[in-house]
Amino acid sequence: MANSFGIDIGTQNLKVFSGSNNQITNIKNTIAIVNKNQMYSYGDSAYSMYEKAPETINVSFPIVSGVIADFDNMQTLLFQVLENDLKGKIKGSDIVVAVPTDITEVEKKAFADLFSKSKNKPHSIRVCEKPIASAIGLGLDVSEPTGVMVVDLGADTTEISVISLGGLVLSELLPFGGNQIDESIVTYLKRNFNLVIGQKTAKQLKEEIGSALEGRGEKLTVVGRDVVSGLPIEMEIESDTIYNAIKTDLENFCTNVKLILEKVPPELAKDIVHSGIYLTGGTSQLYQLTDLFAEVTNIKVNAFEEPQESCVRGLGAVLSDPKYKVYGYSMKNRIFK
Repeated sequence: MANSFGIDIGTQNLKVFSGSNNQITNIKNTIAIVNKNQMYSYGDSAYSMYEKAPETINVSFPIVSGVIADFDNMQTLLFQVLENDLKGKIKGSDIVVAVPTDITEVEKKAFADLFSKSKNKPHSIRVCEKPIASAIGLGLDVSEPTGVMVVDLGADTTEISVISLGGLVLSELLPFGGNQIDESIVTYLKRNFNLVIGQKTAKQLKEEIGSALEGRGEKLTVVGRDVVSGLPIEMEIESDTIYNAIKTDLENFCTNVKLILEKVPPELAKDIVHSGIYLTGGTSQLYQLTDLFAEVTNIKVNAFEEPQESCVRGLGAVLSDPKYKVYGYSMKNRIFK
């Protein structure tokens, strides 16, 4: 399908599958606004301004905790990417948008409304449950009568789902993600080292020397502000320091995963033990997270390359493969709760 798009709108990143060339575009889901309503920049260039922009420029993330918090700016950003960056035509196109499962029908409808409430109306707008799209993108056959557990670790939320026969047997959305880990690093360094750093530096520490288990043994030098003197200071941070900062977050998260595993029906639990837990989402790339999961659950954990793109790959299959077309549905004529 040439004029078609699969769109995964995440808190941190916007991923778009284009049916015209089967390519995936992955940019920061960030927009910079001046004069309250005029777009200054978007995507990666807007993200580079985050924590650096003057008061006249407002850098924001239109998605908060998996749902649309700023409809107008999200629509503006999305249309810029599709029409300007990808040279696509929204009018007459076929669109599939991924939506989190554990949100209200009205919140799901808002994702479809990004297109239905625009001047250039697509030919069709369908939504697809994010866990199912992720499972398809990981190469799993979701239509089989086999239990599959997908854990999608995003920036603001984590969605834990059990899928069987093309439907969701169990799904839970936790208010835990990469942003919470970054905040824990910021708080820990301020409290224990009198060092004030920004969210971006915390993210860099997490990605470069962070670990879900103790003993990585790496160091990184960062620049922050000394709480006592108020002056900029350079400090070398060890990976075990980052581990101690995020340890409590990871323990709470593992507890939630175990609680959900306890709710899984026995026959499906047998399938999950056999096939393992599938980790996806950008935060799943935290060093040794798969080892921690396997240690806590006694179940093997499957990790993949480019896990943050598994959902959008699945949306591409929903668009192009007749076998998976059924997993995209229209929000029209649905009863809203």
